[in-house]
Parts: sequence; C-alpha cells; structure tokens
Amino acid sequence: MNNGTILVADDDRAIRTVLDRALGRDGFQVRSTGNAATLWRWINDGDGDLVITDVLMPDENGLDLLPRIKKLRPELPIVVMSAQTTLITAIKATERGAYEYLPKPFDLKELTSVVRRALMTPNERRGDTGGSEDGDEVLPLIGRSAAMQDIYRTLARLMQTDLTVMVTGESGTGKELVARALHDYGKRRNGPFVAVNMAAIPRELIEAELFGHEKGSFTGATNRNMGRFEQADGGTLFLDEVGDMPPEAQTRLLRVLQQGEYTTVGGRTPIKTDVRIVAATNRDLRQLIHQGIFREDLFYRLNVVPIRLPPLRERTEDVSDLVRHFLAMAEAEGLPPKRIDNDGIERLKGYRWPGNVRELENLVRRLAALYAEEVIGNEVIEAELTATAPGPAFGDPGDGDSIGGAVERHLKRYFSAHGDSLPPPGLYDRVLRELERPLIEMSLSATRGNQVRAAQLLGLNRNTLRKKIRDLDIQVVRGIK
Repeated sequence: MNNGTILVADDDRAIRTVLDRALGRDGFQVRSTGNAATLWRWINDGDGDLVITDVLMPDENGLDLLPRIKKLRPELPIVVMSAQTTLITAIKATERGAYEYLPKPFDLKELTSVVRRALMTPNERRGDTGGSEDGDEVLPLIGRSAAMQDIYRTLARLMQTDLTVMVTGESGTGKELVARALHDYGKRRNGPFVAVNMAAIPRELIEAELFGHEKGSFTGATNRNMGRFEQADGGTLFLDEVGDMPPEAQTRLLRVLQQGEYTTVGGRTPIKTDVRIVAATNRDLRQLIHQGIFREDLFYRLNVVPIRLPPLRERTEDVSDLVRHFLAMAEAEGLPPKRIDNDGIERLKGYRWPGNVRELENLVRRLAALYAEEVIGNEVIEAELTATAPGPAFGDPGDGDSIGGAVERHLKRYFSAHGDSLPPPGLYDRVLRELERPLIEMSLSATRGNQVRAAQLLGLNRNTLRKKIRDLDIQVVRGIK
C-alpha cells in the first residue's frame, strides 16, 4: 500500500491533518473539499483511490451521491460519515455501496484504521447501489449513544444476508424491534414476519406450534394445522425467549437448521423450509447449557451473529430521544401534545429502569394520558417513579391498608392533577390493565410459571390467561419463583 490520493468531502480540517500524518509517509496525498460538486468532478476525472464523504453537504446529500460514484467507478471504496446517527442512515450507506459507515463524533484513530483497511482490501460491489426510495423515515430503533451506533452498524451489514442472529438483552430492551428491523429493511422484506414466544406456549404444544400437525396426530387435533415455519416461508421467523424451549423441541429445531427441512407432528413427508431465523432471549444460555437445560450444538447454530441490546441504564443519554419519540406516538394516537421539562428529563436519566425501554414507554404514555399539563415537571415525574418503584403494589400488607383504599388514593391523585377537567376517555380499561399485570405476574411467579395452575388460581380459562399474557406482554419464566 503506497502512493495514491484520498478524497475528503468534509470541512473538518482535523480529518485531513490526521490522515496526512498517518498516511503521508506511505506516499498518499489528501485532497479535501466542502461540497459535493467538487468531489464529483475529481471522481469523474479519475482521481482518488478512496473517498471519505459526509452525508450533509451544502449542495447535495452524500448518500445520494453514492450510487453515481459506484456506477462510474465501482472499485472505488467509500467511507461515509454522518451526524445523522440513526439506523436508517447506516442502512442506506451500506445499501448504496459504502465500504464503512462512521457515526459522528468518532475517534480519528478509528478513521485512520478504516482507511488503511479499505486501501488494502480488494473492493467489491456491495448491496444495491442503485439506491432506494427515501420516503418518510420511520425509525424502528431510537438512540444516538455509542452502544446503539455499534448495533446500527452491525444491523446494516446484516440486512442483505440470511445469517442467523441471536439477540440477547434484558426484558424490555427491544429485542423484537431488532428482529423486525432485520426483516423490514432486509432482502426478505416482501415475505412474512412471524413471531412466536416460546414462554407463552404450553410445553406439550410447542412442537405442533412450530412445525404444524396432522389431523389425528394427538388428542384434540381435529384438523391439519399449519406451523410457524410454514407460515414464515420466504420470510423471517422470530423465536422469542428461545431459552424456554423444551428439550424435544430443541432437538427438532436443530435438525431443521442442519437439514433445511422438517416434518409436521404426525406427518412423514419432509417439508423444505426457507426462513431466516432470528432468536432472542433474556436468559444466559451458556449457564443453561452448563445446567443441561439447553443444547450446546443448538446454541452455536443460533448464535452465528450475536447482538447484545444494552439495558436502558447503560445508555441513559438516549432517554431524551426516546421520550420525544413516545410523546410523538401518543400525540399521533390522539392525545394532546406534551413535553417534559429539563429537570424532569434529568430525573428520568437518573432512574435505574428495571423494565428498560418498555417501562419508559409505559410511563410516557401514562403521563400523556393522565396529566393535563402541557409541560410536565420533575414533581410529577418523581411522584410517578415513586408510585411505580419495585415493592408491594399497593402499600405494605401490614399497614392495614386495603387494595381498594390504595387504588382510591392513586386515582384521587390522577383526578386532582386534571383540575376542573376530566381525564381522557378509557380510564376504566387503563386502570384494570394496571391491576391485571401485577396480579397475573405474581400468580405466575407463585406457580413457578405453570400457566395451567396459574389459570386455576386466578379462576380463568387457560386460553383467556394466555391471551392476557400476550396482550400485557408478560414474560413467563418457568421453574423460578
């Protein structure tokens, strides 16, 4: 690697200085400009061995320039930089042929390393360099933290592949959002996306749920039933809480991943499968392997590309972006526009968020629905966080307080916050949901995740309980109390 020219489309002089010092000794010259027109003229003249371009330039968007560069000079490596640190930007840069995408701010040493690697690697055309329709950007994932930027870059590289992905993270971190992003922006976007939660299916029915069953294959099988693999053919199958799969289903899933075909329960004819697998779990699968609960060979089949979603407490700098996003969603659903003041945002950033992004979303929606103020301050935030802090849901059982009394005081605070006006319609259902969730969670905990026993304890039909678990997005963990 010696002699050549690096073309930089960015006004930051530090970039040119660092590259001059690092690569000048190898005979490379650095030419920089602040606009797309000059950059295009150099490229059109055949100059440059590598291009570094910003996305935002005064005369043209750098992403729009990429397809023209790749069409004229497909061998020319391009490094894209941007302060628009979103998943969509990373995906577009990769789809349009960028060698690498670097979100700003970045370490200049990292830029030098990327440039050296690009100059030494034979360049091949990547992705769909013809570009795509921009449209309105509906962001599937929110956050500009360094942790999220790493995830965006990984996802962008995976979009045009069928590699199996394992998403790990605590409950409420957004694992299904990652799976949906891989599907919606990947090459299988025109196929079905099918999600199945292993923890919400009775153990004895998981195989039939995944692979389907034939008529008469077991008691109650009155008709042939299509399984999730068949439903997801040509698309993506999202296996949520994969650590809850029973051993028999693990064995069958491993066989499918190895052979690319399966048989229905009670069937004999092999069925070819064409699905991309994205698995997720909030459990430590390696620990389950040591305990003999999860198959090691299945783990390695699923863990081809691991993605760890950080808990919200590890990326608190994203809280303000998430709050704005959830408030905008609430407004789009017909609730009045709201915002949280700076003190309130700082209080939210200091909270531990045991329920992660899902807990923050629920809080923001509650604030938008139940409080009349247009600007919500720290006092309201503090009251809500205190009311929802971990511990007994309705006061200390030994203090003589009844559930009805605790609920009444809770509702009085909501009504008084609205002054002379009334809370938004739908209060009855909202309150019931707040009561149902801890009741069902505690019943499942008391029965060690046994949904049949929990349904008996609650006096509910088992199918009714399963529906409520899905609707309330309750995580079921078996064998743990």
